[in-house]
Amino acid sequence: MALSRRSFSALAGTAALGLALGGSGGPGASSAYAAREVPTGPPPPAPSADGRPHTVTFDHYSLLVDGRRMVLWSGEMHPFRLPSPSLWRDVLQKMRAHGYNAVSAYVAWNYHSPAPGSYDFTGVRDLDLFLRTAAECGLYVVLRPGPYINAEVDGGGFPGWLTAAEGAARTDDPAYLRHVDEWLGHVDAIAARHLFTRGDGTVLLYQIENEYDAHVDEPAGRAYMSHLYKKVRADGIDVPLFHNDKGRNGYWTPGSFDTGGEQGRWLYGFDGYPSPSRTPPDWGTFGAGGRTGGATASPRTPGFMPEFGGGWFDPWGGVFFKGKGYAEARRTRDAAYERRFHLTNLANGITAHNVYMTFGGTSWGWLPAPVVYTSYDYGAALDEGRQLTAKLAPMHQSGHMLRTFPDFAKLDRAAEVKAAGLTTYHLENPDTGAQVHVLRNDGDRAVASTLRAGGEELPVTVPGRDALLLAAGLRLGQRRLRCATAQPMLFMSAGRQDVVVFCGRRGDMARVVLECDQEPLVTRLSQQAAYVWDKGLLRLTAPLGAGGLIGARVEGDGVDRPLLVLFADDATSLRLWPRDTPSGAVLVYGPELLRTAALSGSTVHLTGDTVAPAGLEVWGPRGIDGVTWNGGAVRTAATGSESLRAAAPLPGVPKVELPALGGWRARTGNPEAGPGFDDSSWPVADRRTSHSTTAVPEGRPVLFADDYGFHYGDVWYRGTFTDASGVESVSLSYSTGTQGLLMAWLDGEPLGTHRMPVPDDATLRRGTWTDTAVLPVRGALRTGGRHVLSVLVRRMAHDQDGASRDTHKAARGLTEVTFAGAAPKVTWRIQGEAAPDPVRGPLNSGGLHGEREGWHLPGFPDRDWEPVAFPRAERRQGVTWYRTTFRLAVPAGVDASVGLTLQDDPRRAYRAQIFLNGWNLGQYVNDVGPQHTFVLPNGILRTRGANTLALAVLSELTTEAGPGQVRLTLLGAAAGGVPVTPVPSPGH
Repeated sequence: MALSRRSFSALAGTAALGLALGGSGGPGASSAYAAREVPTGPPPPAPSADGRPHTVTFDHYSLLVDGRRMVLWSGEMHPFRLPSPSLWRDVLQKMRAHGYNAVSAYVAWNYHSPAPGSYDFTGVRDLDLFLRTAAECGLYVVLRPGPYINAEVDGGGFPGWLTAAEGAARTDDPAYLRHVDEWLGHVDAIAARHLFTRGDGTVLLYQIENEYDAHVDEPAGRAYMSHLYKKVRADGIDVPLFHNDKGRNGYWTPGSFDTGGEQGRWLYGFDGYPSPSRTPPDWGTFGAGGRTGGATASPRTPGFMPEFGGGWFDPWGGVFFKGKGYAEARRTRDAAYERRFHLTNLANGITAHNVYMTFGGTSWGWLPAPVVYTSYDYGAALDEGRQLTAKLAPMHQSGHMLRTFPDFAKLDRAAEVKAAGLTTYHLENPDTGAQVHVLRNDGDRAVASTLRAGGEELPVTVPGRDALLLAAGLRLGQRRLRCATAQPMLFMSAGRQDVVVFCGRRGDMARVVLECDQEPLVTRLSQQAAYVWDKGLLRLTAPLGAGGLIGARVEGDGVDRPLLVLFADDATSLRLWPRDTPSGAVLVYGPELLRTAALSGSTVHLTGDTVAPAGLEVWGPRGIDGVTWNGGAVRTAATGSESLRAAAPLPGVPKVELPALGGWRARTGNPEAGPGFDDSSWPVADRRTSHSTTAVPEGRPVLFADDYGFHYGDVWYRGTFTDASGVESVSLSYSTGTQGLLMAWLDGEPLGTHRMPVPDDATLRRGTWTDTAVLPVRGALRTGGRHVLSVLVRRMAHDQDGASRDTHKAARGLTEVTFAGAAPKVTWRIQGEAAPDPVRGPLNSGGLHGEREGWHLPGFPDRDWEPVAFPRAERRQGVTWYRTTFRLAVPAGVDASVGLTLQDDPRRAYRAQIFLNGWNLGQYVNDVGPQHTFVLPNGILRTRGANTLALAVLSELTTEAGPGQVRLTLLGAAAGGVPVTPVPSPGH
């Protein structure tokens, strides 16, 4: 396809900076690269859909937005892992408040396409709404629509129907590209309406493909990438494009493939997931250099990590984290881990940085790939229940630092400076002379040392396996920082004064040295602060964490604006919220979260969250005299630091009461196992060829479920034959994802259950598991006449296709059936999921009888079901359904995150699908784990109303089966939150 060239207008004033490319609308050159040096200056304001054209360019230092340098400080979230659109705003507001300026998001093809030519971008799949919400929250968007995404989702994001389609995926095969073009055409039509370059949204960057390390040096691979590039450009996407190299391979750097003559609009990016036990690597300025050196592979583009590990995924059985789940992931990749690795990245020139994941969410329904279970918490800074964690502290501190100190967007390696016992990095801004030092301790014990910076010998202490960033020579408005032993967190002008915040670990003694030619008047706002002035230097000290926020006000030193110096430990820094408004900057201290800030006349209107009662203090533009919080007036008094302080604490969250679950009703749900079940409407499994990578057994029919249009969840087979008199056993070969299983019956009598093993260290990445269940046939069943062999296969998930070998096309379901002692001729019929739920989508339901009949839906008439109580102790092979209803009465104005917890004796072998109001929110495997609590997202969960809960339990004959204890769990609650629109949950 020919490249559609788009014209671009240069932003006024940028020509002298050598910017060659701007936003759409006028004539421009063919490069986004800024050929001349762009000086350090104010960063761009927070983005919005402002209706004005913008430029997005770059040089080797950083991205340039409208000619202004910007460090991209992004976090990953996937809207498809949070099936409640109202809650997207909650997560995005939390990211913005904690210093992120961008959100990166995959778009999963399988989530939007139930069948060839069918695409759905409505409801929980409303990409347009997600992009609009990101813009309203003031975040740039890094959009990543594949077509392949990996992401630990079924098929790596490929739709189920593609597994049975002609064409080699992730190549230039025309059959595959026809499907790709259709998919990208739909996504790009939406993305084009939200491009930052046009002022219609905040989409800043766009990724094609994902970690594509196959066919790199082959024509098929280069042609494929070229096709994607030209297709996206032809669809009107005019922002810089990029790809994420799977490691530091130097793959897909600028000029490595045909871009239709277009130059300078392609960024090189690489991913990295270093182990917390590893020394942080130098993937840029201080590294080995060259093609495999990370950022050095592309010397004319900024250091860019589209994925840096903010945690790690956990497989079935939890072998990664020794069965402790994502709490252990968060413990081993904690705030100190983030400082060590992220600050090392910054020192190495990584100025475009995305943390994967910042909010992991839930792989609900049949979304998870074989390598993961339902929870995709990932050990991220925001947990699966949307709760804030201590991991946010370094993201918060560094994000606001990078946004308010422009020096960090342009740093060169400087002369070596050592601090005994520590790894040190020294950088300098060539325009401002500002010095940056990163000190890293890779040992297990704290190291006390001395660093020479700003002409001073600074005492520094770095805890074990932690890091510290120090700066010298930073401009603080009209003043200059000589040096400091605490990290600068933010600088801003609020009303008639400037404000600077320094942060560090609790118990550290922060030392700040300011250049003051005249002896200043220093007002201590906290008794813990101390100071001395001598020979043009003001020395301030404060013990971090000793009494909350510590401050001192500096004035009368020949500068016409006072400087408010604030000191915060990690916990205190997480209560400091800077926010720019059209009327001026605001700094808020006290609440758990600040969501929005706006000025109307002399009143500051704030919205946000509290958990415990919290103070409130506001610095803002000159003349403000009133404050509201979540719509209610707050009585305040003016302070000596030119703030307004609340006269009484903001109220905390009221107690949230959750009901006990009872009133359960049960019904068995596998009539397909009986010999008299009517399967005449089921498709006959009689195909002889397949596009699967699994070989079709010679002379036998194709039994692969995907070939018959059944792509998700359970699948049933019924094989009819005559005369079982000689049959000694039946061998059932099958292929599944991790933790797949098979159950078989002959004429309604159980033959047994077979399940794939729990993955260990050697097999946890295996995406396809194959085995043969050899099940003996009892003598009483070996008779003449008609017989029916019924088989239920839980397929789990399609493999991903990370190596580009069509592994997503490996068969799911039965692959071959043979008999010992006889060779009856069998006619097979197959049945899987019904037509996709038009609201919940194709990944919600599988092929269980109860799913097809609507037993999981609200309103299903279950009064004739058997009343039961938990815990249960039933021994049977098959499916049993349990249903109940419950009501919640969460107080208005409270955001309560609720989970469902299942617990039982781990020796009992059974599993349960969890349906809330018809939505399939996860799969519990009692004897495997490690997940026991499942998040019930508000919107699907009616927090002020009635809910229907259904469990579909698969049990074996080998042990008694539950469920055992089933209860609601409060995962967290806050006063505030966002308005939540109920997610449509149509019933029976």
